[in-house]
Amino acid sequence: MKNNTKKFVLVTMLSAMAITLNIIESMFFGGILPLGIRVGLANIIALITIVSLGVKEMIVVNIMRVFIGNLMRGLIFGSTFWIALGGVVLSSILLIVCNKILKSSLMFTSIVSSIAHSIGQVVVVAIFYKQPYMFAIVPYLLLSSVPMGILTGIVGKNALRLIDKNVKL
Repeated sequence: MKNNTKKFVLVTMLSAMAITLNIIESMFFGGILPLGIRVGLANIIALITIVSLGVKEMIVVNIMRVFIGNLMRGLIFGSTFWIALGGVVLSSILLIVCNKILKSSLMFTSIVSSIAHSIGQVVVVAIFYKQPYMFAIVPYLLLSSVPMGILTGIVGKNALRLIDKNVKL
């Protein structure tokens, strides 16, 4: 298989995994935690993608996750879409900065990305609904972002170890 074809197939498969995890998490874990807090299972795929394939591929996977995930749930271009996009854009930017520019550890990168995702979503909500007081929940979101970032970092690190051992990319 040609290298471009192989990369395209891998990006497509990773996008499908991210979309699936996103939808499963929305369906089963959406209302369990307060303030709309979620684990961020699809962020594991973003970590795997940026480390194993690169920045462009991670951006494609994250954008596909938001667009197709919201399209499949019938929420495309509604408030949920824009909130998700705000979180993904800010977390992707900091994921790139931490991983590629600062060369930070995967765990630190995951935590920073999780925090950025929460802040990006709050910014969009504050703008979308003209509610600057939304920033009052940022400390609570930070309390959840750190353990969720640690969890996704641990899973991402273990997944990358298995991929390195068993898959030729």
